[in-house]
Amino acid sequence: MAQRAIWLVSHEPGTPRGGTVRFSRRYPTVEKRAKTFNGSSYVPVPEDDPFCKALLFELRLLDDDKDFVESRDSCSRISKASVYGLPTAGKELWPVVAIQKNGLVYVSVPLVEQTLSTRPPLISISGISQAFDLLFGLIDFFDSGPKTEADLSTKVSQLPDLLLYICPFGTLLGTNFLLDNFSNLSINRAPKQPAWKAGTYKGKAHVAVSITEKVKSMQYDKRDVADMWQVYGTITCKCDLEGVMPNVTVSLNLPTNGSPLQDILVHPCVTSLDSAVLTSSSVDMMDDSAFSGPYKFPFTPPLESFHLCYYTSQVPVPPILGFYQLKEEDSQLKISVHLKLHESVKNCFEYCEAHIPFYNRGPITHLEYKVSFGQVEVLREKSLLIWIIGQKFPKSLEINLSGAVNFNTMSHQKQPVDTICIGGTTYVKLYFRIPDYTLTGCYADQHSVQVFASGKPKITTYWKLLGGGDCLLPLLVSPVLTTVPGT
Repeated sequence: MAQRAIWLVSHEPGTPRGGTVRFSRRYPTVEKRAKTFNGSSYVPVPEDDPFCKALLFELRLLDDDKDFVESRDSCSRISKASVYGLPTAGKELWPVVAIQKNGLVYVSVPLVEQTLSTRPPLISISGISQAFDLLFGLIDFFDSGPKTEADLSTKVSQLPDLLLYICPFGTLLGTNFLLDNFSNLSINRAPKQPAWKAGTYKGKAHVAVSITEKVKSMQYDKRDVADMWQVYGTITCKCDLEGVMPNVTVSLNLPTNGSPLQDILVHPCVTSLDSAVLTSSSVDMMDDSAFSGPYKFPFTPPLESFHLCYYTSQVPVPPILGFYQLKEEDSQLKISVHLKLHESVKNCFEYCEAHIPFYNRGPITHLEYKVSFGQVEVLREKSLLIWIIGQKFPKSLEINLSGAVNFNTMSHQKQPVDTICIGGTTYVKLYFRIPDYTLTGCYADQHSVQVFASGKPKITTYWKLLGGGDCLLPLLVSPVLTTVPGT
């Protein structure tokens, strides 16, 4: 028992076409079933215009068609059941249930779950009785209340939502009902629980938005090798909101001199996005029209914490500039490291360390050093020096470390080995974290987060810049200084 399609046709005498389709609804899933059941006798449902013309012709409602037509008006075609066959594309669409009342024609095409090479008795087609129930309900709905054109237009606009209740996917949800019982239902009904959302949150409303930027750089300090650096950002959200489908919009803002965001990749829960946000790419170096925000991300959040989006940005300079020199004299290495914090960077760290590893040389046996700022720790067995800079650079923003390192080259203990860092090739890694700061200037404050849900949530936003692990200042025949994002 299902319907392939439903129409509401307005009969308009004296017009060239004789009438217009005021509403139509097709059910593709039922249509696929009809194609399977009917086999070679399957006739597809036509488009609205040819269907309307064929229907009005069959019902003798066309002004210029009053002559006798054998295929329509012969005694063998007398119908007392309001069930018709409509000619379409050289075939006949059957059965079509149509009822006329007050200048409107209510039409439905029921599903026949068998072949139509030989027409079955009407009483054996359960979809026909369902079609009559549906159409009589529609008649009751349109006959209730005033009969003005404005009232008709209002009711036609309500049909899509009403049919979601009474005839979802073409299947009638009952037999004894009147559509006017649904006329006062709110169109903005509560949404159903989506399949991808396992549950709903109960408790205090809270939205947390975190911006984390990691800077990756390689500084060679050589004229013939270009330094490289780039920022990689991640926006992480955790939305504890009641309701089935709450909506949230997060806006990212940049200051006037901020670096535009590029290569933006968003989470699937984002419902819409400005095309300018997606077209900015770091690959197109000749494009100087990069979108500079604000970057709006409307979404329906999942229950768990998730990454709302990823992005990159090409900032003018890396946050810390460095120089690293290494000289080997006999069995001793002499090192010199110079670091400078760029004046535009916030001088307030949670931590800042420079790691200086030595590969393929055995454990450290002796160290003599001089440092202008901070302190140095020696991990002898790991052949690693850790320069702990602390939470601030000095007022000059420049610091130096120099020293001499000796190794036990005859030791048979397991030592760090690297096939690339041989001879004078080495590097320095920088690990740091700067809270409440991003290198691009990107930020999201409480006013840039909009929540469309019940209750007033607490909104928390914070951002930080990380360096460690992937930011290097490498020199392939000379030592290398590296800046790496931390954890």
